[in-house]
Amino acid sequence: MSQNKNPGGEQWASRIGVILAVAGSAVGLGNFLRFPGQAAQNGGGAFLLPYFISLLVLGIPLCWAEWTMGRYGGLNGFHSAPGIFSTLWKNRLSKYFGCIALLIPLVIYMYYVLLESWCLGYAISYLNGDLMKGSDADAYSQYFSDFTGQSENGALLQPSGRWQLGLLLCTFLFNFALIYRGVSKGIETFCRIAMPIMVVLALVVLVRVLTLGTPDPSKPEQSVLGGLGFMWNPNYEALQNPQTWLAASSQIFFSLSVGFGVIINYASYLKRNDDVVLSGLTSSSMNEFFEVCLGGLITLPAAFIFLGASAGEQGTFGLGFVSLPNVFAVMPGGRFFGFLWFFMLFIAAITSSVSMLQPVIAFLEEGFGLRRHASAALLGLISALGCGFVLNFSENLLALDTFDFWVGTVLIFLLALVQAVIYGWIFGIEKGEEEAHVGAHLRIPTVVQYLLKYVVPLYLTGIFAMFCYNNVLSSSKEIALVEAAIADSLNDENAQAQLQVAFPDYVKDSYSTMQSPTEEKSWQIKDEDELLKFFIAKKEDGKLALFEHVPGYLEKIRTDQVVFSSVLFISLVFGFLLLMVHIAGRRWEAQGRISYES
Repeated sequence: MSQNKNPGGEQWASRIGVILAVAGSAVGLGNFLRFPGQAAQNGGGAFLLPYFISLLVLGIPLCWAEWTMGRYGGLNGFHSAPGIFSTLWKNRLSKYFGCIALLIPLVIYMYYVLLESWCLGYAISYLNGDLMKGSDADAYSQYFSDFTGQSENGALLQPSGRWQLGLLLCTFLFNFALIYRGVSKGIETFCRIAMPIMVVLALVVLVRVLTLGTPDPSKPEQSVLGGLGFMWNPNYEALQNPQTWLAASSQIFFSLSVGFGVIINYASYLKRNDDVVLSGLTSSSMNEFFEVCLGGLITLPAAFIFLGASAGEQGTFGLGFVSLPNVFAVMPGGRFFGFLWFFMLFIAAITSSVSMLQPVIAFLEEGFGLRRHASAALLGLISALGCGFVLNFSENLLALDTFDFWVGTVLIFLLALVQAVIYGWIFGIEKGEEEAHVGAHLRIPTVVQYLLKYVVPLYLTGIFAMFCYNNVLSSSKEIALVEAAIADSLNDENAQAQLQVAFPDYVKDSYSTMQSPTEEKSWQIKDEDELLKFFIAKKEDGKLALFEHVPGYLEKIRTDQVVFSSVLFISLVFGFLLLMVHIAGRRWEAQGRISYES
């Protein structure tokens, strides 16, 4: 085997090109929208302690492992996870685990391209003035709902949705135009241009935010310094909450694209003596710069200056597509800066989404000998079907949310755990350390290898278990309480009327209130679809407590047709990919490209 040439064919044109491409795959909407919200809700500046611990213990070690395994697989002639895993683990099962690394980027692309079209649409709407709606917060909420078709399923497939469909089609085709041109001419060339543009645009918006001063003299606390304090003043009590540590680890996990199946594919196009240690560290550092130094200083501080503490209560979409447009509308020069901001988000999203297409393209090419145009066409058809599914089931963005939870969250954890085990226990940390330092200008501390073998798998298992416990299973939380005298006066005949008086904000006329057959006299409060919303029960002290029922995803699959259909769609795609991997594996065996230990 040549020591300087990757036998797989395609290669990166330069070291900076691959670093920018990997950084581009990591830098996306999560850096500018998800990270500020997570920090604000989990202790502000105190959030950075578990955040950077997770970066050092989990993020960077796993990045180095993926870079190392990817280059090793590429030098053995494979660029897709099923093939790379087969070279690392000489077992017939290995290629099927690699199938997860195909499913994740493929399904994420199916909805992520929708988010890209939203950013592009918002940027254009600032150019033509459609988003300058003054200080009416409800107007921006309604605009976002209409723009994304949240009112009903299929809303965007009606004539009124032609504008959004046109944006989606343009965004979709632009992604495939880049991927069709290949790794160096398409992805690398675009990222070399896009990443500097992103920095410039983000810095321009940052300077504008930091020079806002105190726009409303009647609210002196809503200033630049107040916004920075709201974002970064530490609340150390949050460190006692396990949810803070879970949120920090999850943010690092998603932010660095660990477990996406992208880094291991990108690294497979490296030459033998390309430095994976420095490249991995540099790309991770670039991602942190975008996330902490730009996203953390722009998004939430800007929203706080104009909206106050309520800005921290918004979710990712609410912060990005409702709160910030409200901010730009009342900011001097807001129309111009609003355009720059959303155009920058569009570029960031493109650098991420194009990376999601390459792992599957690589598999189709090396698994079935397809040429670039044929593999791009097949991938385009599959991803278009998924994109159409999410587009059709647009009510409350339920299909998008389901795709993101099961694939963009659960399976990413699972894949990272698989990769940590393969690297630490099957490929071996001794061989991994030797392979990583070929051509390296820096040495990975030896302790990192032991982290990858022992700590990272346990860390991931713990995070995964906590995450599933908090999200997969149903739960309840107490939200209201009334005195024992009211509880004692309840009777079966007019329970609903009495409960409406006791809990007027929760028990509605449209709900059907039923007494359950228990000794504790618990009442279930269901909505018009007969889904449990609240339940009321007496406590030991005789008081009456109202509990909100929080359905987990397993319950949602059972009770919601859209969620069930979404999970079924993902399962069908996974089954199709498993079949494809099985066929490709048989071809590789027949060609003598892989062999298994007896």
